[in-house]
Amino acid sequence: MIKVITYGTYDYLHYGHIRLLERAKELGDYLIVGITADDFDKKRGKINVQQPLMERVEAVRKLNIADEIIIEEYEGQKIEDIKKYNIDIFTVGSDWTGKFDYLEEYCEVVYLERTQGVSSSEIRQKKQNIRIGLVGDSLFINKVINEAEYVNGIQITGLCSKNQKLGYVMNGDIKITDDFEELADNVDAVYVRSIPEEHYRQIKYALDKNIHVLCESPITLYEKKSIELFNIATEKNIILMEAIKTAYATAFSRLLLLVKGGKIGDVVSVLATCTSLKTDFSKNDTEWKGIYEWGPTALLPVFEILGTEFINYNFISHFKDEEKKQDAFTKIDFIFKNATASVIVGDGVKSEGELVVSGTKGYIYVPAPWWKTDYFEIRYENPCENKRYFYQLEGEGIRYELVAFTRAIEAAQSISKINTDISKKISLIMEKFNKKENMSII
Repeated sequence: MIKVITYGTYDYLHYGHIRLLERAKELGDYLIVGITADDFDKKRGKINVQQPLMERVEAVRKLNIADEIIIEEYEGQKIEDIKKYNIDIFTVGSDWTGKFDYLEEYCEVVYLERTQGVSSSEIRQKKQNIRIGLVGDSLFINKVINEAEYVNGIQITGLCSKNQKLGYVMNGDIKITDDFEELADNVDAVYVRSIPEEHYRQIKYALDKNIHVLCESPITLYEKKSIELFNIATEKNIILMEAIKTAYATAFSRLLLLVKGGKIGDVVSVLATCTSLKTDFSKNDTEWKGIYEWGPTALLPVFEILGTEFINYNFISHFKDEEKKQDAFTKIDFIFKNATASVIVGDGVKSEGELVVSGTKGYIYVPAPWWKTDYFEIRYENPCENKRYFYQLEGEGIRYELVAFTRAIEAAQSISKINTDISKKISLIMEKFNKKENMSII
């Protein structure tokens, strides 16, 4: 019996996939199809896969072409699979010609001509043709432009900025204006990075015009205003998502699953620190208070792990200016029913940017900069039981937000990694800070 194996993502299964599988089956008597897992696709840079793994597996299974389906989860698995299943022929599309010649040491390698004019990427692009306008006055905008290059089906078509001489990475297709309404009237969606004081007005205008919004956190500086905006979005079936890139990192998602699965027992403390001596983006971002710049990111693991119903809180802040508007350092202490949390943020004070989640069985440690999570450890009393977890993070993580945003628009329902209750609570903390409630100033 001649055994054949092939691999693929099979996102939006189409005629090209089917024809390739049929021809693979014709090469032998028994066909094994390896379908790549979501995490492995991300590690390979394929972040725009639309369908979850089990949907893709079921689609291939229903074809009744594969005799066996396996999941490809890690680099180097192909060699192990060939040995494990006694494979005679490895086959894949001709667009990979030469890539898998190294497998000839283990079996015959056959490259099959692909069906011309059909690809999952083209299908995704046809399903989505989203014109996105960017809003902001800092070089952070360049990061969004660069990361958007990795996401199929979206096009950056405009920029609204009050400071157009910063040195944005522009191309001929991006129109620049200083009028937000002019920008919004010519796009399908906006990515908002303006100063937080402008968020409410800009988001409300966009939602009223049926324009989808992805906004850098905080959504607004008042809990009631954030609630109002989310209600408008729900009523009009328009997407409003909060952008905290850490939430979309695979490692951060896995960390949360392990914590909620009881790997470290009952959580009694969360400590999150985010600081910088100067903003990474531009001088214009000095208009962002330190609590605005870093607060939402540091609050994210606290509210994700312990929930949003804290019993008490207090601020300790040090300000840069005599008017006490721009904080250089802020520490927020929370008391929950059975746990405590501390958040340290600084824009002018530097500390070790780590995340520590303490439990009754062990603790999770994420080294600096934890907000770019790609690695963490679970540590126990017995060091021999410690475990390390690695998940590759491509770029800044912004591309993952953009993928989720485009998926939400296509599905006409929010699939944000950030619960709206968390978004509202972040706005509440900003509101309390600005009112200097429960604050000690040092």
